[in-house]
Amino acid sequence: MAGKSPRSWTDSIEETLIAVILGAMTLLTFANVAARYMGSNILWALEATSFLFAWLVLLGASYAVKKRAHLGVDVAVDMLPPGPRRILGLAAAAACIVYAALLLKGGWDYWANFANLPATEGRWFPLGLEERVREKGWYEVNDIDMPAFLNPFFANWFNEGEPYEKIPRLIPYFVMPLSMTLLLLRFVQAALAIARGAQDRLIASHEAEDMIDAARPARPAAED
Repeated sequence: MAGKSPRSWTDSIEETLIAVILGAMTLLTFANVAARYMGSNILWALEATSFLFAWLVLLGASYAVKKRAHLGVDVAVDMLPPGPRRILGLAAAAACIVYAALLLKGGWDYWANFANLPATEGRWFPLGLEERVREKGWYEVNDIDMPAFLNPFFANWFNEGEPYEKIPRLIPYFVMPLSMTLLLLRFVQAALAIARGAQDRLIASHEAEDMIDAARPARPAAED
């Protein structure tokens, strides 16, 4: 049996992560509510849920590009013939690629120092890596305890061997470069699809129209 293509596993990244995150948020919130009814409390639940929600939203952005689910106004686009419509789609994709690349640079620059890595030089475009690293690997979150089995690795790599009491911020903040990399990848894939003629625009969601169609009463079947 032939192995799966590289695209098949990259396409499943968002689905897997989103499903796991959504399930974890649901279970954690339920457990915390149940604990409060019993007079207890999961101290770290609120902070963990906040981080999970941030992961869900940021990863969901790239997933929506993949599913062509972002909302957009396409009245003018529908008025154009196929050729100009594709050109306009490519122009929109190019603008989104530039935008995602800037977000990726910003996401990396924010996260890198928390992982004791150099950020990139340049205000708008990466001009290389900074020579000096403002190490913030010792920064911890407020409430979430560090799992014991993770401490040896992270302590040796990011905290000069000192064990963490709480998880380091580099773990939850990693979603920023990760999600922006996926967002850039999805915009590039969309641009290639437009160039090949597989689609003619970045978005295809018509949520308002779908809701109207769903609410419209079904027509009675024609009588014989």
